[in-house]
Amino acid sequence: MNRVLVTTDYLRPGDEVDEYLRSAGLETVHAPLLGRRDPGQLVAALDRIDAALVAATEPLTAEVLARAPRLRVVVRTGVGYDSIDVAAAARLGISVSNLPGVNANAVAEYTLGLLLAGARRLVQSASGVAQGKWPREDGHELRGSTLGLIGYGASARAVVPLAQAFGMTVLCTTGVPSGDPGVRFVELPELLSTSDYVSVHTSLTERTRGLLNAQAFQLMKPTALLVNTARGAIVDEDALAAAVRDGEISGAVLDVVGEEPLPADSPLRGIDGIVVFSHLAGQTAEARRAAGLRGAEELVAALAGRARFVVNGEK
Repeated sequence: MNRVLVTTDYLRPGDEVDEYLRSAGLETVHAPLLGRRDPGQLVAALDRIDAALVAATEPLTAEVLARAPRLRVVVRTGVGYDSIDVAAAARLGISVSNLPGVNANAVAEYTLGLLLAGARRLVQSASGVAQGKWPREDGHELRGSTLGLIGYGASARAVVPLAQAFGMTVLCTTGVPSGDPGVRFVELPELLSTSDYVSVHTSLTERTRGLLNAQAFQLMKPTALLVNTARGAIVDEDALAAAVRDGEISGAVLDVVGEEPLPADSPLRGIDGIVVFSHLAGQTAEARRAAGLRGAEELVAALAGRARFVVNGEK
């Protein structure tokens, strides 16, 4: 019987995903990722495991994969897979799959929520009231402003009609522009210099790592707000902290950071205008259910040699 490791934190023994996997003749082992897990712990969890349904930040490095000789299939219950060494997996004959678009609507709605929270300084207002104050600073309306999208995958495309409903003009920079008549596709410098809000939706690659650095922030408007629901490492956090502190941009609302949970010594802490949330963009009940079930289906298909969303080539 094939053994499946499940590390996604919202999947539990006895839930419908577990029942689906067991009905397919698989034995499940649950080891939810809560916070950080060192490589030794992960290697131990992968002992005698044939397939894994894994969380976003599970560090499946080349060293870890090499010490899991039975592992043949890895499925991410989401879109990003930058925590997995997909090249090493390919060399070892391990198929790696993701679930494109599975939480696009959840991320899009959340993005608009972050835009509103940042524009109206909602977190700062609520924090002030909790401290016994009564802050009455003004904010900004989204209507009439320009939103710049970095990347144009499923979540960014889902943002477009929501932003347009608020009366925003939408720009986008991407390596694969589409024919969307509601979006103007521009190069990154133009997007940064003309957008009132910049929202990150691109994947983390060597090209995009540190893409938003000191030079990028210097191009942005001093009134601009950065929103990131993609991957923390796309943003140079030291440069961002300096840019907000020095007034180069007005602030940032981040759902993702370079190291999660946010370290106590992070440069992002203690800066008025920077708000960090706990990687919640895709975490709705609806998106979680879809990701769990679609992930289980992909895992079963991959074990049978019929994977649909392999990201590291044919095995």
